[in-house]
Amino acid sequence: MTLKNYLIFMGSTTALLWGLFFFVINLINPDTTNWLGFVIFYLALFLALSGTTALVGFFIRFKIMKKDLAVRAVKTAFRQSFLFSFLVSAILFLLSQKLFSWFNLILLVVIISIIEFLLISSNKK
Repeated sequence: MTLKNYLIFMGSTTALLWGLFFFVINLINPDTTNWLGFVIFYLALFLALSGTTALVGFFIRFKIMKKDLAVRAVKTAFRQSFLFSFLVSAILFLLSQKLFSWFNLILLVVIISIIEFLLISSNKK
């Protein structure tokens, strides 16, 4: 897949996922829905946010760090977008369950940082 095709595919998929997310927001009532409504909400948010941050991260890496290969920039942006989207989704879930605290936030950031360092070190081997 060429870089142009990847960007077109990611852009259109991300736009479609944001449309799905806003559709879910308008369709699902959080007071009356069951667990499936919440799963769809968080999954749509996670995927839409992942696509957006992957594209933004790629463009930043590609424009600022021109020495890096496009494939590496795509892989790094995609990996970090998943971790960032997981962090945002987890924070929103904890807030909805009234379990959010600064300790939980620090714990999430530390766990995600460890995962990122492990992924970086495994890629260098």
